[in-house]
Amino acid sequence: MAETNWYVVHTYSGYENKVKANIEKTIENRKLQDQILEVRVPLQDVTELKNGVKKQVSKKMFPGYVLIHMVMNDDTWYVVRNTRGVTGFVGPGSKPVPLTPAEMKPLGINVGGTNEETPKKEKIDIDVEVGDIIVVTSGAWEGTTSAVTVVNEHKQTVTIEVEMFGRATSVEIDFLDIKKAE
Repeated sequence: MAETNWYVVHTYSGYENKVKANIEKTIENRKLQDQILEVRVPLQDVTELKNGVKKQVSKKMFPGYVLIHMVMNDDTWYVVRNTRGVTGFVGPGSKPVPLTPAEMKPLGINVGGTNEETPKKEKIDIDVEVGDIIVVTSGAWEGTTSAVTVVNEHKQTVTIEVEMFGRATSVEIDFLDIKKAE
C-alpha cells in the first residue's frame, strides 16, 4: 500500500461538516476506502462563561479546515479538490503538503507512534472585556469588585487593579475565579 499522510483542506467557512460528509460519500461510491482512510473536523471542548454560568460546548479547532488521512495521487487529489465546498489543499501552488507527526500530536492524532493522548488544559471562552466590572468569586481576592485592565486568552486570566497598602496593584485572576458584576 502506498504511503498515507494527513493533509489539510481549506473549505468555505461553515462547510466543514458538509465537506466531510461529501468526501465520505464519494469514498463509498468510488470504493476509495483503501486510499482515503479518514476525514476529520477537529473539535475541542470549550467551557463558555456567560453571566457567571459555565456551559460545555464543542467548537471547531480550525474553522474553515478539514483534515484528511489519505494516499496522495491524481485520483484522490481530484476527488478531494473537486468536492463541493473545498477551496483547495493547504500548500504552495497546487502541491499539497502533508502534516508532520509533530503537527499532528497537539490534535491528539499520533502518527506512527504510541497512542497516548496528551492531556490538554480545557480552554474557556469568557464574555469579559477590558473595562468590564467583575467580581472575584474565589481565591485570595474573593469578593473583590474591580475593572478588568487586561484579558489574556492564552493564559486564561484577567488582570484587575486591587488596592494593597494604600496603592493600586495589578493582580492576575483565573477565568474560572471571576464573574461579571450585575
